[in-house]
Amino acid sequence: MQGTEYGDPSLEQSMRLELRQLLLEDRPLKVYCGYDPTATDLHLGHTITIRKLRQFQDLGHEVTFLIGDYTALIGDPSDKNKARPILSKEEVRRNAQTFAEQAFNILDSEKTVVRYNSEWLSEIGFIDLIKLAQQFTVQQFLARNNFALRMADKEPIYLHETFYALMQGYDAVAMKADVQVGGTDQLFNIVVAGRKLQQSMGLQPQVGIVLGILPGTDGEKRMSKTMGNHIPISSSPEDMFGKVMSIPDDAMDAYRRLATRYSPEQINRYDTLMESGEKHPKDAKMELASEITEIFWGTEQSEHAKSHFETVFQAGALPADIDDYHVSRDSSLIDVLVDCQFTESRSAARRLIEQGAVKLDSVKILDINTKLGESDNVILQVGKRRIINLVIDV
Repeated sequence: MQGTEYGDPSLEQSMRLELRQLLLEDRPLKVYCGYDPTATDLHLGHTITIRKLRQFQDLGHEVTFLIGDYTALIGDPSDKNKARPILSKEEVRRNAQTFAEQAFNILDSEKTVVRYNSEWLSEIGFIDLIKLAQQFTVQQFLARNNFALRMADKEPIYLHETFYALMQGYDAVAMKADVQVGGTDQLFNIVVAGRKLQQSMGLQPQVGIVLGILPGTDGEKRMSKTMGNHIPISSSPEDMFGKVMSIPDDAMDAYRRLATRYSPEQINRYDTLMESGEKHPKDAKMELASEITEIFWGTEQSEHAKSHFETVFQAGALPADIDDYHVSRDSSLIDVLVDCQFTESRSAARRLIEQGAVKLDSVKILDINTKLGESDNVILQVGKRRIINLVIDV
């Protein structure tokens, strides 16, 4: 139950007791979480639920990584102040191709069942949909916070958006789930829709493991590729470390609780040290970045990323959150300066180098024939304000 948030102590207690009763049955529980492939990459926010799945997996339970290829056609309205654009089947299929592969950075691929909810949702007919809808009232949907806010703002609420909760609830029915994992934005879909539909069909209602939402690198809004505040799990160790270092200090508590392997005791100790002033926020954030990077890249790569950050960012007094720019390894420095629009022409690029205005990893470059070297990442700086992280492609 670590990391769970229900917003209601009685609901939390109920879920805790029901989970305990299931565990006393002494059998592997059917546990799942669904992921709509509305984008190509998973980010750190997605991994909060994936890591919870891994905990169940390590304890011997049956874990399903559900790709919502059918729910993605509608798009989840739970955290949105306007309707999502409807994706085509081709877009969804293309996005879904990399999802499971990326999830196996955390899950045990040999013990994970991967399913697509088109398997059963594509078979639902209109009569079936009416029967599902009979279980709910319009008032239940309109009372949801995001719909209520949209009504107050005179933003349209489209009828198809109410289908999403029915579809997700039916996922739990089709898989005869014991436990569904999800974020707090899924509370209605999991605890109301899913459980009610299961009960209406004579099944034992699932336990909802509802987890907090990880804020993005801005520390305010939820992590989202659309918002540009995300940390891709496919990014390099250096990039991941640097992006964690860029989060505001007051977001560290959420990252410690949700994105690390820290025990409750370790988290409480951090809180005590921070409150007493014994632990400086900068040191705590370095440890946090090391921990998160190590989860995905291992100890050696995490230590290298930390060293890279200390050398390049701290010694050179550079900002932690720098945009990436992909270049080929055989690109010349002059070509790169022009391509990333740091200068208007090759002749202007030459002058900048000769004047000592160009640095690579904080080292001043004076040779116009300089190549980018063997590193996979290098920080290009022109003056004090133009800075970019060059990601070297083979």
